[in-house]
Amino acid sequence: MAHASVFGNQEKVAIVRRVIRGMIDAGAERILYMPDPYQLIPQAIDGLGLERWLTPVEGTFRSSAADTTSAAAAMADGGARVIVSLGGDGTNRALAKGTCDVPLIPVSTGTNNVFPVMVEGTVVGLAAGAIAAGTVRAEAVSERCKRIDVAVDGVPRDLALIDAAVLDGIFVGSRAVWDLSKVREAVMTRSAPDAIGLSAIGGMVETVRSEDEAGLHIVLAHDGDPVERRLRAAIAPGLIEEVVLASTRRLELGATVCVDGPAMFALDGEREFAIKAGERASLCVTRTGPPVVAIDRCLEAARDAGFLRMD
Repeated sequence: MAHASVFGNQEKVAIVRRVIRGMIDAGAERILYMPDPYQLIPQAIDGLGLERWLTPVEGTFRSSAADTTSAAAAMADGGARVIVSLGGDGTNRALAKGTCDVPLIPVSTGTNNVFPVMVEGTVVGLAAGAIAAGTVRAEAVSERCKRIDVAVDGVPRDLALIDAAVLDGIFVGSRAVWDLSKVREAVMTRSAPDAIGLSAIGGMVETVRSEDEAGLHIVLAHDGDPVERRLRAAIAPGLIEEVVLASTRRLELGATVCVDGPAMFALDGEREFAIKAGERASLCVTRTGPPVVAIDRCLEAARDAGFLRMD
């Protein structure tokens, strides 16, 4: 049983409010946002007189991950210079499916996340606003992240930003991955012992950082399989499990891991699709994900350009 904490909508509203104020104070002139069923943005600006800065992106939204994908694509088409996301690994994966061209500031609003970071909303808004206003060039303060491209029989199918796990069976069931007895192998772009989830398992073998030109491939050992090592890892908040590995190897960028069906694929922690017997999938780590803004570098560059100076 996992023990994850939860960010309520009121806390999200407070974060969004601080992000928006930071953006506007830093010189942003137009802020596009994705409408949501909880009306987080309207709540965040209620009574502040900030409506003229904000415009909802157009589209049909049905309260699914596809909303994030279509909204990200619309923002890119609308000329966005930077995108701020609030969510976890899955939210940012959905965003990357919409665009990998616009620089991204991913803000974590939960637990069990590797890709986004916990950071104060005001600071996020200042960094995003500095880029939007042209005070800082995004390409000077961001680095393109890695991703895992997944193809089936040579046809591109999906992507993951942190990890792609191969599971036994072809039924989706619960989307989250908790039962390691079902996991056959995994490819990851990052691994660290202070992470949570599959990246933590990899991290107990070796560290692969976001800036490293490599990924990691692990194969779990089950009944009768050879054993390379045994370890314990934090596979979920409050859940530390024993893991038995058959093999591990560092992957060069561009190297391919092939998987024969039947199998289920979980991408960034959620079951997404299955392949049948006779089908073959390939997983490849590339540096083609969205550029991720380094907030500290961004604000240092903004400072040196006279950002927010009063003298």
